[in-house]
Amino acid sequence: MTHTDAPQAPPFCPNPECRFHRGDLTHWRYVRAGFFARKLNPHSIQRYRCGACGRYFSDQTFRLTYWTKRPDLLHPIFHRLVSCSGARQIAREFKISPETVLRQAARLGRHALLWHELHRPRRVEEPLALDGFESFEYSQYHPTAWHVAAGQKSHFFYGFTDSELRRKGTMTGGQRRKRERLEAECGRPDPKSIEIEVAGLLRILAPDSQPLELHTDEHPAYPRALQRVPHLAINHRTISSRAARTAQNPLFAINLLDLLIRHSGSNHKRETIAASKRRQCAAERMAIFLVWRNYMKWFSERKKETSPAMRLGITDHLLDADEVLDRRLFPTRVELPKRWEDYYWRRIVTRMIPNGARHQKRYAM
Repeated sequence: MTHTDAPQAPPFCPNPECRFHRGDLTHWRYVRAGFFARKLNPHSIQRYRCGACGRYFSDQTFRLTYWTKRPDLLHPIFHRLVSCSGARQIAREFKISPETVLRQAARLGRHALLWHELHRPRRVEEPLALDGFESFEYSQYHPTAWHVAAGQKSHFFYGFTDSELRRKGTMTGGQRRKRERLEAECGRPDPKSIEIEVAGLLRILAPDSQPLELHTDEHPAYPRALQRVPHLAINHRTISSRAARTAQNPLFAINLLDLLIRHSGSNHKRETIAASKRRQCAAERMAIFLVWRNYMKWFSERKKETSPAMRLGITDHLLDADEVLDRRLFPTRVELPKRWEDYYWRRIVTRMIPNGARHQKRYAM
């Protein structure tokens, strides 16, 4: 793995409490405070001291590999997470613990959320296709709907939210009794979650008043969700889910996105032993896929002309992993929407694992 060299001068003070962490840096002063040695390349790391708050930091503070014992794993794990590898498969390949893979995936997921928030358009200028992608967490008694939105023309994956669902469909008597027991012990998902989360996604993607052309299937919760976003003038067009899923279908962009999510993520296969045990982990992996799909993958693998981000003018070339993972992004400098903040700080609770680990606010972030 190659590391991108750190900047010749630190870009800002990394201390969130320092007045030079954000805003005008014209009068910021720092001093070089020696070096420290490490085993990996680069072996000598420049240290600094902020002239305002006195905090010590280094060039390594601004790298995504900050505070990682195996920085060499970050790039290969990123690629394998979007290549349908499970955590244990990756762990066997690199002779590491599956927990190491999950920690690296969580770091990559947080970085992907910040990266996308930093680069995504703040106004939707094209027709939008929206759908619910169904998967599950922990077991098939805990299905999940991932609400995903894509540009009808650019195929840009704008964002996602999620909802807990109640298990439905054909069940045996024993399965129904088990569902009733689990719901009595852990509670029942909110029946209005879909309309709440779809409305929340639209508020994230279009926070200001604007006209919006929206294409969905005929799910009954969508009209109720649109009533929760009165600041948008939405032209809602519905398409039958039984319509042929060809390129002429107005929902083709979202149908293709659903296909790619299942194709690229082992945790979303319909019958899999690699399912995410926590919805939180699935959200982090979804964020990684989002960045890869928008900025690092060709719109067409056959033509190899543009990426979805290039079609929107966000970038002028296809990005590689070095460009996406070269710099550490700080949540104190990139303001996430409230729903995505919950993903970043690992606040999403799985009913069967109520004490799942959260991301604590530390100096390393």
